[in-house]
Amino acid sequence: MRNKRVEKLVKLALLCAMSLVLMYVVRFPLIPTLPFLEYDMADVPILIGAFMFGPLEGLLLTAVVSLLQALTVSAGSGWVGCIMHFFSTGAFAIIAGVIYHRRHNIRGAIEGLLIGSAAMIAIMVPLNYFLTPIFVSGQSMTYADAQGYIWSVMWSFVAFNSAKAAINSVVTFVVYKPLSRLFKKEFGRK
Repeated sequence: MRNKRVEKLVKLALLCAMSLVLMYVVRFPLIPTLPFLEYDMADVPILIGAFMFGPLEGLLLTAVVSLLQALTVSAGSGWVGCIMHFFSTGAFAIIAGVIYHRRHNIRGAIEGLLIGSAAMIAIMVPLNYFLTPIFVSGQSMTYADAQGYIWSVMWSFVAFNSAKAAINSVVTFVVYKPLSRLFKKEFGRK
């Protein structure tokens, strides 16, 4: 008899590894005037994990991936990027996971992804306003000047986060069921 906990841990580790690979392979700026706003597909396996296992597992995946992202590909943004990714993707994964687990059907998946996207976008406004100036200040401007600059381009942050959430939602919606079936086939259960 297989150990369910070990199987779940292996599946979560696979999703984490998929996030890291996608973070390296699919990475590009969405807004050319703000090249540090890079899209990567790391959130897709996190959302899949939230759908497969629940919101807490989605948050756990978010924490691990955020930390690894801060130590590797996004080392330049350091703890600021780590915190922003954790809170934005964490909100997205928790909300999408809760809604999908309450309504385990296509409508639940769509509602979860839409409401989770809205939460991520809303959370990123204050995070960008207060934390991005820490990342930007010191390079060529003070924190206060950086805050003013960030506020002047806030629409770009909202557009970026909207596009990121939309892409991640569509990809998650398309690949969740096939990947879930593959996991069930390989491991014999959820």
